[in-house]
Amino acid sequence: MPSLRVYRASDEFARELLGRIGRGLLLTLGGLLMLVGLVAELLPSHMLGMPFLVIGLMIVLRNSIKARRRFVRMQHSHPNFVFPLRRLMRREPEVVPVAWQQLLRMERVILPKRARFAINLRRRLKGRSRLQTA
Repeated sequence: MPSLRVYRASDEFARELLGRIGRGLLLTLGGLLMLVGLVAELLPSHMLGMPFLVIGLMIVLRNSIKARRRFVRMQHSHPNFVFPLRRLMRREPEVVPVAWQQLLRMERVILPKRARFAINLRRRLKGRSRLQTA
């Protein structure tokens, strides 16, 4: 009868091998979700892009140390770009404020100052709320 050490060593090897394969599959799944999210974000109906991007990023960051290091470096070098993603990756994500902030940013980039409807809407609503509380 062979010793138990042989079985333990082979079990550890099998666990490590299955762990690496599983981690590789999860990284692939996360990468595909991020790719789908990026493509959907560039399309006109971009509402579904951000959730796919955030879920894919969460899967990749939980399973890759290199990706975590790169994300932290990117966070230090481009904090305004990464901050909305970090807000969406929290336990209780702030979806509506992040969506509103992204809408205002996109409006600022695309539209001229006089045609920005979201800024004007915010100012009107802010004025009404002040009148109602007074």
